[in-house]
Amino acid sequence: MPSPVSEPTVGEQLSGAPEDAVAALRTASKAVHSELKNRADGAKGASKAVLEATALMAADPLLIKGGIKLINNSGLTPERAIWEAGASVAEMLHNLGGYMAERAADVLDVRARIVAELRGMPAPGIPLSDTPFILVGEDLAPADTATLDPSIVLALVTSSGGPQSHTAIIARALGLPAIVAAAGVETLTDGTEIYVDGAAGTITLNPGTTERTAAEAWATTSAILSVFDGEGRLKDGHLVPLLANVGGAKDAVKAAAANAQGVGLLRTEFCFLGRDTEPTIDEQVEAYRGVFDAFPGKKVVVRTLDAGADKPLPFLTDASEPNPALGVRGYRTDFTSPGVLERQLQAIALAAEGTEALVWVMAPMISTTDEAEHFAGMCAAAGLTIPGVMVEVPSAAIMSASILTHVEFVSLGTNDLTQYAMAADRQLGPLAELNTPWQPAVLQLIRLTAAGSETEGHHKPVGVCGEAAADPALAVVLVGIGVTTLSMTARSLSAVGAVLASVTLAEARDIAALALTAPTATEAKARVRAALPILAELGL
Repeated sequence: MPSPVSEPTVGEQLSGAPEDAVAALRTASKAVHSELKNRADGAKGASKAVLEATALMAADPLLIKGGIKLINNSGLTPERAIWEAGASVAEMLHNLGGYMAERAADVLDVRARIVAELRGMPAPGIPLSDTPFILVGEDLAPADTATLDPSIVLALVTSSGGPQSHTAIIARALGLPAIVAAAGVETLTDGTEIYVDGAAGTITLNPGTTERTAAEAWATTSAILSVFDGEGRLKDGHLVPLLANVGGAKDAVKAAAANAQGVGLLRTEFCFLGRDTEPTIDEQVEAYRGVFDAFPGKKVVVRTLDAGADKPLPFLTDASEPNPALGVRGYRTDFTSPGVLERQLQAIALAAEGTEALVWVMAPMISTTDEAEHFAGMCAAAGLTIPGVMVEVPSAAIMSASILTHVEFVSLGTNDLTQYAMAADRQLGPLAELNTPWQPAVLQLIRLTAAGSETEGHHKPVGVCGEAAADPALAVVLVGIGVTTLSMTARSLSAVGAVLASVTLAEARDIAALALTAPTATEAKARVRAALPILAELGL
């Protein structure tokens, strides 16, 4: 991938005639419009819609006229002029809210493309190619994923990001091998032949016969592992339901088609993000019901709004917080904006009426027993009978026994639990070694949570809905520790199911002990993989 387009210097002045700069800007915008339109004509589905919308923005008179005005009135270079014009148009669209606010990102994308065209540089984003390739870059923006075709992109390699970053999560969802925080990949040149082993985290230049054979074997295995039979179980018949993480009705329908045994995480942010105002109860009911209808008779675990940190909402969160990851996010927004959570619970309850789904509800960012008790009370007031909490904060893991006296289940969000336990931002590449759920400290917190479910005469469900559940090797460890259900991207169901089916519960417990007693994350992973030869057999 080309490097991200850098901002032109503030106040950058023309050295030539304004009319030449205007002509250059018009030519560049037309070139970008034409290139995006051609890509849209050959695309399908969501990719086609994204490219068509972006192409229209490249020819938008408001944007181009704004740039021309800055060239003529302020003497700015065409690069600086379109940069400032793009910022103004994006702000205007954002302030309009709703659908128009969603188009602000398209404006900023087009702005970068026009600047790249003016500089004679490659356009940002995923390169266009008819030949399958391995995508190498600094990182993958969320917007890039709409145009990522997994039949063309064979694997992802990025120099930044961490194991729980957006790129890593998208790779799992698409079933692509990926390596993040890969040092030195900036020196790779386009056209270099490389071999990527996502499981080992290695890149080999100029691969030989061994690597080519392994790649062919992976192509065959990945096809075999694309089907899940719909029942998660160990070799001895011990059941471990395998559920799906979804972000809306479309995801839920796909997960049901992939034979997921329910939904272990419904991310309700999908009907809140990109809005300046809170969605109405009726709007929420319609959105949730689409998910419930996809899983009649099966469990659907709804996570209440997890706003804040990397998911700010204008009407709910404070963007000026000095440390938003440790600020008012998730359940805590009820402290500062009471009413939003209560209305969401009402909407979930209304959506559950008349459906056959078994609706469970959990709150993110619960830190204390009092918070768990308060949330359970809110659920009861709304008529929701199965309340639970996310265990993402280490204090919740330590206090799980007490917390579970007030709620019916817990679900471990291993992405956040890891970053909080290790004090390592999960998006930062330099901290990738710290930010892995293989860290013995994180595994011990999971063990404490599972142990808490078996005290004081109760044995309540303990699930994992973080990305750790999608790792087949780690899934065995989690079950051995005492986790009762696993929830993951639907693409991971078959691989996790196949590996779990190769061990008994006693063997899973022995393998978990290997990881729990390891001194380092690297050693924990190595011990477990050595005890699971099926991973190598399946190319995992």
